[in-house]
Amino acid sequence: MAPVLVGLEGLLAGERIPILDTRVTFGRNSENSVVISSLSVSRFHAEIVFDQDEGYVLHDLASSNGTLVNGDEVENRLLQPGDEITLGDQEFRFEVADAMETLMALSLPRSVTHGPQEGEKGPVLQVTVAGGGPVGLSLALLLEHFLGPQVKITVYDGRWRKQGRTVVWKSQDEGNVRRQQVVTVQSRQYLAWPEEVQARLFDPEHYTEMWPSGPDSVGDHSPRNMRIAYIEDRLLELANEKRDRIRLIPARFDAAKEQEALAGQQVLAICDGGRSRTREHFAARFGKADESIYSLEGRHLQDVVLGLRVKSGLTDPMAVLMTVAQNRFLLNSLRGEGFLNMRLTDAEAAEVIGLDPVRRVFEECIASRPCLMDRDEYGDFQCSTHGTLFLPALVKGSALWRRVQEGLLLFGVEADDLSAVTSFRLDMVQRPRFSAELLPPTTTSPGTYGFLLGDAANAIHFWPGRGLNSGLASAISLARSLNGAWNGRSFRDADFLRHEAAMSMLQYRHKSRAWKAMVTTDDRGVTWAIKDIIGHGIDGIPEEPDREADTKTLLERMQAIRARLALRLPGMPDDEAILERLRTLQPATLRMLVLSGAWDTLTMGGEEVDIDIFYGQDSSAAAAAVEALEPAAQA
Repeated sequence: MAPVLVGLEGLLAGERIPILDTRVTFGRNSENSVVISSLSVSRFHAEIVFDQDEGYVLHDLASSNGTLVNGDEVENRLLQPGDEITLGDQEFRFEVADAMETLMALSLPRSVTHGPQEGEKGPVLQVTVAGGGPVGLSLALLLEHFLGPQVKITVYDGRWRKQGRTVVWKSQDEGNVRRQQVVTVQSRQYLAWPEEVQARLFDPEHYTEMWPSGPDSVGDHSPRNMRIAYIEDRLLELANEKRDRIRLIPARFDAAKEQEALAGQQVLAICDGGRSRTREHFAARFGKADESIYSLEGRHLQDVVLGLRVKSGLTDPMAVLMTVAQNRFLLNSLRGEGFLNMRLTDAEAAEVIGLDPVRRVFEECIASRPCLMDRDEYGDFQCSTHGTLFLPALVKGSALWRRVQEGLLLFGVEADDLSAVTSFRLDMVQRPRFSAELLPPTTTSPGTYGFLLGDAANAIHFWPGRGLNSGLASAISLARSLNGAWNGRSFRDADFLRHEAAMSMLQYRHKSRAWKAMVTTDDRGVTWAIKDIIGHGIDGIPEEPDREADTKTLLERMQAIRARLALRLPGMPDDEAILERLRTLQPATLRMLVLSGAWDTLTMGGEEVDIDIFYGQDSSAAAAAVEALEPAAQA
């Protein structure tokens, strides 16, 4: 009786590999007994050694992604018939076969050593995705939906871990602070998700339609407010269910280490965030980003935002009105719970630091990492990663903390309903290109194209959900380009003209809108950074603010906004309800809200980027969804 490994999942699925030698090694390097050309498998990953006293022993060879037996990570394990072995994203079962089965297994080709195989319907597109957030997972699910057995996708993310045979998000105790921010997903994007994704995501308990439909809405489908963590959970859950085509690797993609394996992939989608290490590794291919286009008087503009996790007592229509009427605070919530984002002046941003109570030193973890500081049992805001406390909340009489309290009053947040603080920096640059040939085709490799998606392509201002919407649009565009261009041959630049054009439009539209959320023009035509105007209102006006005049100005501004929104957002507050909110504020806060100005809704509105103009209505899931609704509406 001879042992065999039966391939369960991965490149060896369905094959039977006899273990005939006293030592059999597995890995990507060609010197191994069994060569597995998968990015998740180390060069020398594991070995099975026959010991006459014990039997067949599996040894992990210090692999990057570990070796599992029956779901448990092992260094050494005596194998028993029926044991399931996982090497990266490759899975096997250890069995004992009779002599005839062994001879039959020896007669089968060792297809895994010859790179990608053809699927039932044609050649298989090999795709690697660096970053498994909403954009990376959406791309994977879209490609699986479009191409079926003609695509194999490997997604890397260091924020994941293995749990048995599935991949899940790490917890905060494991060093992963989940993003609980609420984002506004536009219908132009969510209708392009496959139907099964929409069905999984849109449980009525997990979204609201807080914002009215607008230029970015398809038909009468309103934007939907959802937590990022909830979106991530559901997309990862779906990806786990498609293990035959989507492989999930709980590790950060390392472009330097994976260069050799990357040569066997046609596509590398770079979705690992605004500080993408993968993008920086290939920086020469994508070109240098330009800061000058988002500068004032030679100074590159950045905004720093204090994120306050809150529970607001305001109705959605009141919260929308209060948000749109000024540029200091922005509330995006789900049934009142979400984040109140506070735009900071440069002087205030310098105060956003943590205090290490043990070493009695200041740390910038909240400003530079950034970290989330939860309220502890003593009422302090503490970073679970670094043990620091949020200094402004500790200092009695802190000017910044007094202004935070004013924001809470404006949005009806009780003191105990502020549960955490964080901070993030908003930086905009102009990128010259989003698609590039990373590795040319050779006689033994297909050639690899790289694509910047999501925040790796465009880091967008905190205007609600805008970064996620542009990221989803970029994933939709790339999936449609790959679906149309893939024919088994090496790609060319010309295959991605439409995608590159769509990305350039997204960059122009969303960043021009974001720029207008960062700057304003005064009566003399001079452009100011809004944060500088707020700073001027705090420190630069010597006279006492006129409470009555500022209240009147804000009321008139809100009356005009209410008139515009009332038809699309029922339940808008009357004048007395507005005045009741404004009476809670100090005169200095009222003056600051007046000076910050209202949202530039003329710029925020207007024509949106519709990538269907590049791909045709026949490829648009959104168009199909609207057409499906038309007969019902007519009935």
